[in-house]
Amino acid sequence: MKPEDIAQLRKDYTLHSLNEDDVADSPIAQFQRWWDDAEKSEILEMNAMTLATVGHDGMPEARTVLVKAFDENGFVFFTNYNSAKSKQLDFNVNCCLLFFWKELERQVRINGIAEKISTKESIEYFDSRPDGSKIGAWASPQSLVVAGKAWLKETFEYYAERFKHGHIPKPPHWGGYRVKPVRMEFWQGRPSRMHDRILYTRSEAGDWKTERLAP
Repeated sequence: MKPEDIAQLRKDYTLHSLNEDDVADSPIAQFQRWWDDAEKSEILEMNAMTLATVGHDGMPEARTVLVKAFDENGFVFFTNYNSAKSKQLDFNVNCCLLFFWKELERQVRINGIAEKISTKESIEYFDSRPDGSKIGAWASPQSLVVAGKAWLKETFEYYAERFKHGHIPKPPHWGGYRVKPVRMEFWQGRPSRMHDRILYTRSEAGDWKTERLAP
């Protein structure tokens, strides 16, 4: 596609507005409001979020993961602890999450600190997963180079056979992270690119300051 064609891809955002007087005191409470709106709108994969990390080489990397829980303590997702994202989080616990709900013309950006959740929490969630997902967690050496698709298929079949007669336990290399927010920005699309941006920043005392950012 030519640059001039891409430049014509424009949309004016008109659905909602976001004002300082209307937002919740806590960014998690505000997120819950928007989460409820997304749920009512039946957005596909509304729990999908971009996770951005930085490793030893200083090169940022981003990928889509699924949030599985959130509360005042942070946002939880699960992964292979030997994966590239986990190694980057081991090196640098600072990360960024991004939710984009285009149907509502909204995005939420979360800067926070990642920490591993307890083994107990990871086991509880793992036990709730479908058997296929459990076997996949055992079969995939996530982020490593493998011999090919046939190798992955054979490895999956090996673990499916291994666990076919009983409980499938959580692999020792698999578990969750909780991202504890220090900043959260709520972005609401507005006409003429005059978007609403409300930023929450956490103080050392633990309370939240609310400010408006220019679009």
